[in-house]
Amino acid sequence: MSRVDLSWRRFILPPIHSEGWRFVGVFAAVTALMWMLFKPVGVICLVLTVWCYFFFRDPRRAIPEGESLVLSPADGIVSAIAEVVPPKELEIGEEPMTRISIFMSVFSVHVNRAPMAGKITKMFYRPGAFVDVSLDKESENNERQELAMETVTGHKIAFVQIAGLVARRILTFVKEGDQLKAGERFGLIRFGSRLDVYLPKGIAPLVLEGQTAVAGETILADMSVSGPARKGEIS
Repeated sequence: MSRVDLSWRRFILPPIHSEGWRFVGVFAAVTALMWMLFKPVGVICLVLTVWCYFFFRDPRRAIPEGESLVLSPADGIVSAIAEVVPPKELEIGEEPMTRISIFMSVFSVHVNRAPMAGKITKMFYRPGAFVDVSLDKESENNERQELAMETVTGHKIAFVQIAGLVARRILTFVKEGDQLKAGERFGLIRFGSRLDVYLPKGIAPLVLEGQTAVAGETILADMSVSGPARKGEIS
């Protein structure tokens, strides 16, 4: 096992995804111009440049081992757990599945990771609106990228990238037929959004609504465990 990185760079200057460099470059160029023309605006632009850098951060993660473990595909807050019919375009059945929704704010890490190891069997991109993803009914027509996976354990699951009120671009780095490892990077959504994970009915979620999830590290469920959802409270 590699040595845990506790250096200052991990916290002050974390690595960022390659997709972010052009945005940081544009922000930095505008900052330099505004600094010369009107310094107070330049200071604001500098703050926005720092924010842009941290938005695209891509920290390393400690991926738990276990073929039956379902990992969070995103950093954020578990906003809802419900029984919902999966997207029909993914062709994984019409029976309700357990959907765990994770809301990403503009301050979350936005690099998305595979919840399990397996093969991408179906993908469907749906263009659409950009409304608040915390409003479930209103966000049904939002832009989204849907993915179905047959896991190494033989289960069929789905995960969906949903653009939010501020987000304007969903990026997905995989295609149908690709084999993914658990915790492997598969996509990114720019500027606030949501990730949904659909699990077979009867699989007990191991997270609570309101809990903070970390992509590639937080265990959402265990396919080898069935039963009622975990209980808890916010305090």
